[in-house]
Amino acid sequence: MEAQSLPVVPLPSPAAAALAAVRRVAGRYGLIVVLAALPIFYGIRDLTAGYTTSVAGHSVVHHNLSELGQNLVQGVSNGSIWALIAVGYTLVYGIIELINFAHGEVFMIGSFTAAGVWASLGLGLATGPLGLIGGLAVTLVVSMLVSGSLNVLIERVAYRPLRGAPKLAPLITAVGFSFILQNVGLLWLGGSPASVSDLIRQNDTVFSVLGVVVRRADLLAIAVTVPLVIALAVFIGRTRLGRAMRATAQDPEAARLMGINVDTTISLTFLLGGMLAGAAGLIYALYETTLWFFQGFQAGLIAFTAAVMGGIGNVRGAVLGGIIIGCIQQISDSRIGPQWTAAVVFGYLILIMVLRPRGLLGEETREAG
Repeated sequence: MEAQSLPVVPLPSPAAAALAAVRRVAGRYGLIVVLAALPIFYGIRDLTAGYTTSVAGHSVVHHNLSELGQNLVQGVSNGSIWALIAVGYTLVYGIIELINFAHGEVFMIGSFTAAGVWASLGLGLATGPLGLIGGLAVTLVVSMLVSGSLNVLIERVAYRPLRGAPKLAPLITAVGFSFILQNVGLLWLGGSPASVSDLIRQNDTVFSVLGVVVRRADLLAIAVTVPLVIALAVFIGRTRLGRAMRATAQDPEAARLMGINVDTTISLTFLLGGMLAGAAGLIYALYETTLWFFQGFQAGLIAFTAAVMGGIGNVRGAVLGGIIIGCIQQISDSRIGPQWTAAVVFGYLILIMVLRPRGLLGEETREAG
């Protein structure tokens, strides 16, 4: 038998090698420049040109970074809500590579449930601190359980029968469930935004540092989000069920051969994602004090953008993407104008995707491997 020669792979030209090196450097350091550009620009402008506030009816020009710090504090607290929702998107995609477009509406149902539960418990502006804390703790648990159970129901009814179907079938089914849940919200509270009680007096100041005010709503969002994200990370990294989730995400068939119940593991993933969406729903209701049947679509779009920006399939990336988008939104709302905020956010997304197509923290899915 004659020996067959291996195909010769041509070496890249010097120009192609130089271009590849530039792309590597841009992907690593260009992201830092892109992300820091907006706060650095407005920080320099605040120090040089200053910004104007009204004090006792008189306009006063300040030359400090207090307003930028205020934007970032509110951005982090607002981004914490997007982060909780984004984690649900990234968990589901990481394990079955499905974009669960109904997830935003699960968050909306969580908000509606939270408002209904605290009204049933009789919580109001006259409720004492201990009663308010206990009542909101019960509301948080109920909201998480309702949203988690709803997410599991959606997976069992709509996605599991289509497990072996072309990917377009479950995708369209997810869109269908999104519209169904929107109509549930429409029947629940009507078509107009509904106000709820400002139980925590969300605009009250907790403390102030160098002119940067931290409100009760900011503290609530961060205080709820951080423990939940840490608990999720510990669960995925340290527990047996968490290891089963990671094994299923890497290779479901191999996981099945090793004795892992893949269907149960996928349902658990939907449960965890839905519970985080329910927690975000409670925070949103207390943070915004306004509920609307369409809030799930808007929040879901922002959270999905955060998941893609951070690296779809990566939990830490989803949290990072949510915080970044929250900060961009606050700076844009305050400095550029709310009518431009969506364009600024998606402009950042496009730049990040161009510089690093896999997202800020890469991708932990089978497609990435």
